[in-house]
Amino acid sequence: MNRWRRSVDEIQARKRQVTECERALEALCKVTACFQQMAISIGSNSDGSFLREEMDETRALAHRICTGLHRRLVPLLTERSTEPGQEDRLQVQRLWVLFLTGLENLQQDLHKASDLIDRFPLKQRNDRRTLVNTGATDGVTGVSARAASVQTPWLAVEVEQNPDLKTHITQIDVLVKEMLQKVSIPFWAVEATQEAWVEATQSQDAAHDQDETLEEMMVVSQDDQMSGCCQPLNCKLWCMFCLST
Repeated sequence: MNRWRRSVDEIQARKRQVTECERALEALCKVTACFQQMAISIGSNSDGSFLREEMDETRALAHRICTGLHRRLVPLLTERSTEPGQEDRLQVQRLWVLFLTGLENLQQDLHKASDLIDRFPLKQRNDRRTLVNTGATDGVTGVSARAASVQTPWLAVEVEQNPDLKTHITQIDVLVKEMLQKVSIPFWAVEATQEAWVEATQSQDAAHDQDETLEEMMVVSQDDQMSGCCQPLNCKLWCMFCLST
């Protein structure tokens, strides 16, 4: 294989890995959101063996996604900038920042879940008496279904052993420290892809346009109402005619 062909293959392989990291990061956001909703249900009347099992499966899925992202994202950032296919380096750096943020959010939810599980153990049937009756029912089934439907590009080929909850929290600490040591990228050096508060600005512009439309409709409506004999001049002439008669 000549050098040109090898460079083309390396660029295509890099683009494929970047795309996989983007899809995996989206999957991690969905799984983390589902796990967060499950965690806040611990200790309520929606709690039970089903919730605890679904939380373990969701946490295992998040663990596989994080491990796969770490294995692919770090090599993409540690490659020398002189190698081919480095035009997307800024994009990869943004993925790295978003991944670290996702790890921190997941770790906070794991700490919350660990604390609530210690406060509300379900080892015996009598433990259900300590659950708080919040009035919420059947709120976990839909969340677990959404978490189970999340897929990642490498989920079928990579199987990671699911650690227990305490070990999982420790592994995230190690993972974050390793990423910060191997990759030296200041957070403030990574630029956003869109302007700040762009969604709020768009909603304000839409509301302003709507207000202008309502004002125009009111003006048109007033003009229509005053277009008949009820205009000021017509009313004055009609009153003078009535008085004269």
